[in-house]
Amino acid sequence: MSALVRVAVLGGHGKTGRAVCAALAARNVDALPLGRADWSDLAAAVAGCEAAYVIAPNLHPDEPAHVAEALAALSDGGVRRVVYHSVASPYAPAMPHHLGKAVSEDLLRRSGLDWTILQPGAYLQNLDLSGPLDVPYSPDAQFGFLDLADLGRAAAVVLTQPGHTGATYELATRVATVRELADEAGVEVRRVPDPKTHPWLSTMFDYYDDHGLPVGTQVLSALLGRSGGERSDG
Repeated sequence: MSALVRVAVLGGHGKTGRAVCAALAARNVDALPLGRADWSDLAAAVAGCEAAYVIAPNLHPDEPAHVAEALAALSDGGVRRVVYHSVASPYAPAMPHHLGKAVSEDLLRRSGLDWTILQPGAYLQNLDLSGPLDVPYSPDAQFGFLDLADLGRAAAVVLTQPGHTGATYELATRVATVRELADEAGVEVRRVPDPKTHPWLSTMFDYYDDHGLPVGTQVLSALLGRSGGERSDG
């Protein structure tokens, strides 16, 4: 049983935050989800929390500034244990939003706090496998895919158990291509043009074409006490 009483989850109202909060609740830990409305006095909002999980908004234009502000408030609020939600392959110069996470990781490592960094692969839940699947990158690129529930479980483990301070963990539930996932679901997969909704996404799709986003599965298996290297039972 964890000795923690309360954990703040910054960005706790999004899908990632909800998964972390659910996994903490399953361990009888009180999770406090916080959003941007709480940032006017974040130090006060985290009062009484022993640890925090930090999730920046998706495609934040200046994630290092966001994370620096969060770390300062957490420190002022008396929180010493911080887990940062990064990304697999953060130092990828072709992807600016990954680089923002790489810089944020460095800020955390030099913060003086008790830190752990999680580097998740692409979420399985980002793919709608209920019908024909359209993707703006090669469906044959290899990925380390992560189930959201597994992300929550891994976060709860490193937040509530000793031995993870100073660690950086890449996380994936399974390794596959989008085509393999579509074939398993019995749906068609189609390569479609880049919708160009954000320049950072366009560079990400180009990167996926060339390199995919491979992530190993053994670390997650070890954290969750699973045998074998791949599993996808949610």
